Amino acid sequence: MLDKDYMSLALNLVKMTSGQTSPNPAVGAVVVNQGKIVGIGAHLKAGEEHAEVHALNMAGDRAAGGTIYVTLEPCSHYGKTPPCADMIIERGISRAVIATSDPNPQVAGNGIQKLKNAGIEVVVGVMEKEARKYNQDFFHYMKTNRPFVTLKMAVSLDGKMATASGESQWITGPEARKDGHCLRHQHDAILVGIGTVLADNPSLTARLGRVQGAHPVRVILDSQLRTPLAANIVNDRLAPTWILTLEGQKGNQKAEALKSRGIDIYYFEDLSISNILTFLGKKAIKSLLVEGGAAVQDAFLQSRLIDQLVAYIAPKVIGGKDALTAFGGKGISKLADALSLTFEETTKIGDDIKIVAHVKGD
Repeated sequence: MLDKDYMSLALNLVKMTSGQTSPNPAVGAVVVNQGKIVGIGAHLKAGEEHAEVHALNMAGDRAAGGTIYVTLEPCSHYGKTPPCADMIIERGISRAVIATSDPNPQVAGNGIQKLKNAGIEVVVGVMEKEARKYNQDFFHYMKTNRPFVTLKMAVSLDGKMATASGESQWITGPEARKDGHCLRHQHDAILVGIGTVLADNPSLTARLGRVQGAHPVRVILDSQLRTPLAANIVNDRLAPTWILTLEGQKGNQKAEALKSRGIDIYYFEDLSISNILTFLGKKAIKSLLVEGGAAVQDAFLQSRLIDQLVAYIAPKVIGGKDALTAFGGKGISKLADALSLTFEETTKIGDDIKIVAHVKGD
């Protein structure tokens, strides 16, 4: 087998653990000796052992003289766990194949150099593109200190997200809706506007059937504190709920009532998308799923702070100039200024089509 084959196995482990390691990246590792896989491991949760540790412990004495395949540069510093690079050296690994270097300034090539200094042969760049894609939120966060923003929408074939009367449940089928819950599971936070809360009374949780998903932090844009005290997000206690409002709402009795129910209130002079993302970055939110209504979607479009768009398109035509589209407001006036995307994935899910597109140049 080739290096790429073993790295593919390590990357499959990354794919399976997506959404459960934040704020750490998802990492997979495989130890091979004399053509045999002797250890595999994945990082399962922040604060717990890293992928290399699991793989090396499984390999035991068989690690000596072997090759370790890792999807991200081994750490070289003491955090909540000891440096993985040190353990690789101590276990007698002779060769390390690494998909990509770590953008974290605490690592950033130091782990690779430490292995080289110990006489270990190091190969970097095997399946690098795939490795970076699986951890695109981590790489983006390390570069910008803001969360990677995925804007999700469910629309008819003619781009409508609701009828003129406001009916929107359900445009897409159950399979697409379940996939949307998987998206929630994979993100640190989910954001909607107060309009969505008032219209749909959503839970904004990751419901994966018989499997319990990881619920994202629920972020509500509510400039006038109109969130009802009876809302699901206020009372279900299933996930942290943050309400972002304006400075003028300080002292509002509604704020105290919400706080008494466990809701966190944050005050802003300006609820611009840039300010919101900077705030979320400081709160260690590295991935954000936007499921807002037309006004919130338009605010993100105008800000140009969208990194990825996921569209579920139903084989239905609603029509009508008054039917709601995914983006409200005036939109983009000049075609040359339109948000340019690159289609990354097109999948048929049930009767619907899922399109994943990245913003060009991101």
